Amino acid sequence: MSTHAKRERLLLADLLEGAGPDAPTLCENWTTRELAAHTVVRERRADAAGGILVKPLASRLERVQAEFAAKPYEELIGLIRTGPPRLSPFSLKQIDEASNTVEFYVHSEDVRRAQPAWTPRELDPVFSDALWARLERMARVLGRKSPVGLVLRRPDGQTAVARRGTPVVTVTGEPGELLLFAFGRQSAANVELDGDKDAVARLLEAKLGL
Repeated sequence: MSTHAKRERLLLADLLEGAGPDAPTLCENWTTRELAAHTVVRERRADAAGGILVKPLASRLERVQAEFAAKPYEELIGLIRTGPPRLSPFSLKQIDEASNTVEFYVHSEDVRRAQPAWTPRELDPVFSDALWARLERMARVLGRKSPVGLVLRRPDGQTAVARRGTPVVTVTGEPGELLLFAFGRQSAANVELDGDKDAVARLLEAKLGL
């Protein structure tokens, strides 16, 4: 596993372990146990994981995920730390880095920011740039359900258009915060929004992300 994905994987496992199995998260109203089960199924059960994006497979995904959620919590954490089995596409270094860096970063913040006394995490510039590069590529997909035009902007002025249209709302923040916003965690992201008041309100209520 390559650097960013491996670090974020281990951090997610630590956060899940520290929070315990019944803590809230920002993801789908899931508990930490359900989020842990989702993480394991995504990497280890390709036959079910397609339900994440393909609606006809969603019921199978829910069933398999429930089966994993019933396992001992410590076992789930161990499977996350161990990583995918050798035959999984996620075991390939390039796929792991491309697919899991953002996945594990967002879910780590799902755990961290759902806690009452969470503290901001300072990201190093190299990692921030890596997140921005991925956000640029994913912006149109993540913003496709935005009810208004959506521009994501770094403090240095770099921008990514997530949705064309008017009125336009510009969301400014560090790459990690913009990623969280674009993944539907609008209320938890530390960003500034510039645009028509009604447009901003509609954007904050929209179901962004995958």
